[in-house]
Amino acid sequence: MGKIGLIIRREYITRVRKRSFIIMSILGPILFASLMVVPALIAMSEDQEVKRIAVVDSSHLFMDVIPETEYLKFDYLQNARLNDIKSTYSAGGYYGVLYISHIVAFEPNSVVFYSDKQPSLSTKMHISKAIEEYIRDQKLKTYEIEDLDNILKSVRTRINIRTIKITQTGVEKESHTGVAMAVGYIGGFLIYMFIFFFGAQLMRGVIEEKVNRIVEVIVSSVKPFQLMMGKIIGIAMVGLTQFGIWVVTTFLLVTMATTLLFPEMNMSPTEQVISQDIMSSGPVRAEPDATSEEMDEIMGFLSSLKDINFALTLGSFVFYFLGGYLLYGAMFAAIGAAVDNETDTQQFMLPLTIPLILALLVLINSINNPDSSISFWFSVIPFTAPIVMMGRLPFGVPDWEVGLSMALLVITFIGMTWLAAKIYRTGILMYGKKTSYREIAKWIRHS
Repeated sequence: MGKIGLIIRREYITRVRKRSFIIMSILGPILFASLMVVPALIAMSEDQEVKRIAVVDSSHLFMDVIPETEYLKFDYLQNARLNDIKSTYSAGGYYGVLYISHIVAFEPNSVVFYSDKQPSLSTKMHISKAIEEYIRDQKLKTYEIEDLDNILKSVRTRINIRTIKITQTGVEKESHTGVAMAVGYIGGFLIYMFIFFFGAQLMRGVIEEKVNRIVEVIVSSVKPFQLMMGKIIGIAMVGLTQFGIWVVTTFLLVTMATTLLFPEMNMSPTEQVISQDIMSSGPVRAEPDATSEEMDEIMGFLSSLKDINFALTLGSFVFYFLGGYLLYGAMFAAIGAAVDNETDTQQFMLPLTIPLILALLVLINSINNPDSSISFWFSVIPFTAPIVMMGRLPFGVPDWEVGLSMALLVITFIGMTWLAAKIYRTGILMYGKKTSYREIAKWIRHS
């Protein structure tokens, strides 16, 4: 094994045995799996408690207007005074008091809900939607349109927009914008986090060896460039190992959770249709409420995860992680070699931090508008490409743009490694002198 290989092995084994690596390898998948599964569980568990709501209608026009659900029950109180009900509703077993003013048709803020608890968004939407539709229907009836009730029933339509992506070969494939946005943002953010986390580890490791004078012994056996590349590649392998553990474990956790908690996701399309027919059978088909629509969206999101090209996504992630980390890792190593303690690194961290933070901001724009000019340019500029391109890839990026981005990243990494090696070669054996940008420029010119 060559000298660089020995250094890589030492860095890798040392770091994967650390307690922090083991803890993050366990907590990371649990966190990511929770982010995928917990929202669906919350949506399922929301409003599971039956709530009785007292309704005080000062106009006496909204009797039985608000439809009851499995968990929402409404008691319309006749000739009740609002102040009396507000002070005694808890004793009557009510969750809250809904007051509908007689001017509700002209004043949107005239419907008030009184309770000692904050009502859920789905509860508020259910009530407001029912009142809005009733007022709209009553206003339309003033036009004396014949057979208005049947007309209104026939025109009420719920639309769920499906997105079909046409590939460059003309193949049609159903996609999910929410899934693409989530995958793009998570991929870009992970690269941002890994570059900072493992880059800082590399920089601290170089400083520690320099301060403890261990490096003087090491460079007597290996060249400074070999030491720098061994440390950079060794820590990159640690990052890939941890990411691999996260991906495999998260996939297993999400698969087990969806199998146990959402068995309907494992039904065949035919079984799902039969199930929906059974649920909707009966003399009257209930309109979907806010909670069911939200639940359908979450189920659709989780189901669409199965349609993601994980091979392409993971392959791109590995390349951009390695390219981005090697690019910034060389600079982190150079900074570590140029200073004697972590405090002195602050003046040199700004040029590294600004492009990464800027890339994270552009990432948010890219997942909303992946084909914009700013998304394109920041996805090919090497210092921001690893983060921004990961945000664009799930939406589909032309091959030439991906190729250009990757080529520029590799070329810039090679050039930056050459510059960093010059700084590392001189700075690794410099002690007791405060380093400045002018001093670093001299090292680059004369080394």
